[in-house]
Amino acid sequence: MRSPDTVLCRPCVYRTAAVEGALWIGLMAYLHGVWYKDVPRVPFEFYNDSRGYLQVDKAGHAWGSYIESYLEHRALRACGVPKGKALLYGGTLGIILQTPIEVWDGMYEGWGFSWSDMAANAAGSLLVIGQEAAWDDQPIKYKWTFAPSPYANQANGYLGETLAGQIFNDYNGHTYWLSVPLQKLGLHAAPPWLCISAGYSANGMFGEFENRKSYRGVRIPETERYRQWLLSLDVDWTRIPTRSKLLRKVFNGMFAIKLPFPAVEINGPGRVKAYGLYW
Repeated sequence: MRSPDTVLCRPCVYRTAAVEGALWIGLMAYLHGVWYKDVPRVPFEFYNDSRGYLQVDKAGHAWGSYIESYLEHRALRACGVPKGKALLYGGTLGIILQTPIEVWDGMYEGWGFSWSDMAANAAGSLLVIGQEAAWDDQPIKYKWTFAPSPYANQANGYLGETLAGQIFNDYNGHTYWLSVPLQKLGLHAAPPWLCISAGYSANGMFGEFENRKSYRGVRIPETERYRQWLLSLDVDWTRIPTRSKLLRKVFNGMFAIKLPFPAVEINGPGRVKAYGLYW
């Protein structure tokens, strides 16, 4: 449980609002000047991509929205904003920032407005709002890890030619985690920062709905698309005791970083795998 609300600091609120406004303006400028540059405008259209990339893409939408809502809510609470208003103005920031992307997708060729993307964005914000409303705390952390997949080297650049390109294009390397402290599950002998973490990923994907046969004239090997469910340990950095203000800030900033740990995977084909360390 958190301590009672601190005294409202209006300059702090104004600074937070200014940062939020700058983020929104920056996002709009990026969409207009970079992401949609030279892409033809079309009449507004919808696009059903709910099955795309075996829903790894949807997990990513929820993660982005969760990060934005978590940080803004935490910033407003640190300024002394009451819980209800912090949830209203901070907890909803994720879906507020993500919605323009979906609307603009509907107006440009090659994309479309996706209701499933909107649902994922809402889920990310609701994870913050729901926990705060129920427990006045954020015991469940939503995390993302990435490790270059072996498929990128087989795709002749389709999954990205650089590490940065692979992060955006190779969903095979994405894993999304929900981490919960063991103490919250009734294991009171465990340290408060030790967590159990459930992960979701997918492999074998060389396309959104089905795999490509070739790219740039080079054949892509046939692969099996399958889901992966993982179980691992983790650390909730925000719950590590420290008297250092610097370390406290560092740990709080690492709330969405999962520590590599051994993991067990159960995948779609029914195989079980063990990892000495999994990112």
